[in-house]
Amino acid sequence: MPRLTGIICPLLTPFNPDGSIARDLWVAHARRVLDQGAHYLSPFGTTGEALSISMAARMQALDWLVEAGIPADRLMPGTGLTALPDTLTLSRHAAGLGCAGIMVLPSFFYGSVGDDGQARYFSELIAGLEDTRAQVILYSIPQNSGVPVSPALTARLNTAFPDTVTAYKDSSGDWTNTEAVIAAAPDVAVFPGSEGFLTQGLAAGGAGCISATVNLNAAAIRAVFDGVAAGRDMTAEDAAIKAFRDTVAAAGLIGGMKALLAVTSGDDRWLHLAPPHLDATRAAGKALLAALGPAAKHLEPS
Repeated sequence: MPRLTGIICPLLTPFNPDGSIARDLWVAHARRVLDQGAHYLSPFGTTGEALSISMAARMQALDWLVEAGIPADRLMPGTGLTALPDTLTLSRHAAGLGCAGIMVLPSFFYGSVGDDGQARYFSELIAGLEDTRAQVILYSIPQNSGVPVSPALTARLNTAFPDTVTAYKDSSGDWTNTEAVIAAAPDVAVFPGSEGFLTQGLAAGGAGCISATVNLNAAAIRAVFDGVAAGRDMTAEDAAIKAFRDTVAAAGLIGGMKALLAVTSGDDRWLHLAPPHLDATRAAGKALLAALGPAAKHLEPS
């Protein structure tokens, strides 16, 4: 299979007031992010509030994207849950649609099982997939899950399943871990979880980035990726996307981005977040828009 590379968007999930996914906003936002330069979309990651959404709703919403004409091979949905049968259900559904990959958290909560326990979890997942078209992206976000995907486990799984375990998303925010994964598993496409590490990662053999702020700044992040690939000096552009990311992060990545989209789109359904998150506010969106200044000009209605 081709090595996964590029700029990947962990897609925000818009909700109706009753908590259901807003189909029209969901599809329109997905199209917009792809049109602005994202190589792939990753619905139902942390940014997409996946662990607050039912399995049935996640599968239905993934179907909506494909029914709307978004190519399944541009999708890498998150499927990882604590119970292996649930992860299998979501993963089989995504693979059956023809998705490019599935992004899988380790089985969290039981942190004491270590790499051996997680190796069993991932091995039994892969054995049960049946349809092997979708590549597995290991998703490490230990500050949330409580369970890291270690460099040693990554190498172990890639060795055992070289055509399936092909990528790794590092949302730890720890560059030393990213470097260690690249060194331990050189055949694995490693994606830092922020464009803050995009150029650093590419220089070290990384594959791109999977970043929440691709939801708002896809074109600029893609331009840096393309420029680095072409050997151009992207120092100024790199600094700009890092500043954009830092400003949005200071406002709260999920709530801040949704608040901003509510202001720029005029659709207050973007203000809804799933429990236990608190809803966003238009005031927060206006404040973030002002803080971003000219860097957010592309988000304003034409």
